[in-house]
Amino acid sequence: MLDRAGFSTGEIDGRAGPNVRKAAAAFQKSRGLPVSGRLDEATSGRLAEESGEQPAVVTYLLTDADVIGPFQEIPKDLIEQSKLESLSYRNALEAVAEKFHASPALLQSLNPGQTFSTAGEQVIVPNVTIVEAAPAKNGLTATQQPKVRIVVSKDTSALTVEDESGRVLFYAPVTTGSRHDPLPIGTWKVTGVQRSPAFHYNPDLFWDANPTHSKAKIAPGPNNPVGVAWIDISKEHYGIHGTPEPSTVGHVQSHGCVRMTNWDVSRVLEWAKPGTPVIFR
Repeated sequence: MLDRAGFSTGEIDGRAGPNVRKAAAAFQKSRGLPVSGRLDEATSGRLAEESGEQPAVVTYLLTDADVIGPFQEIPKDLIEQSKLESLSYRNALEAVAEKFHASPALLQSLNPGQTFSTAGEQVIVPNVTIVEAAPAKNGLTATQQPKVRIVVSKDTSALTVEDESGRVLFYAPVTTGSRHDPLPIGTWKVTGVQRSPAFHYNPDLFWDANPTHSKAKIAPGPNNPVGVAWIDISKEHYGIHGTPEPSTVGHVQSHGCVRMTNWDVSRVLEWAKPGTPVIFR
């Protein structure tokens, strides 16, 4: 319900961990409810009301597109990755899990005995709104687009899209910079957006890079190091992007950029336009 309300918990794994508590607290604050981070009766009731009393899970029939691939093993070494023609999903289970914002382990636990390999197979999945990597145009002209800002908080490891009044339009957990690569605090702006980007690996920009590595270009795909989208900002070498490892979002540190799940960064593309303010706090 939080996911459908626009308050993402990142990867849905069936556990009420810190990402869930933070998303619940953000939802409560935005709706004027007591902020506890717990899914209390008032919060659950408001979420149910906004979601139209929809069930938590639904049945889904796997399609040809879900299981046809191509699928491949992805090496961990970035130079080895650069030898591949694409960075696609490892298998159909991973692809379906990302489609429904879930961990592969959760889907397996919800569907014991299912193989996730055959079109027509019926599986139980979280009842989320499926997000495409390239969202549809909303039909508004540039002058009609609502004025928003993208705000990333280091303290809460969260990104919000806010309107001029500060109302939260979207919330999601993120992974931000580390001691070696701190988040560049300040006000920036979006300079461009790339969908299905290639990743231009430069080991000189990574303090922990393999000293034998050279520059390399890594092909696009959901398992590309920057996932399905790159939102470029006016701070050189920094951006907001997806990830091939959704389970780490909100839990580990990055090399200074802002990393989100692929489905969450796809949602942000709805508002990220050249000139959109980006505030790192």
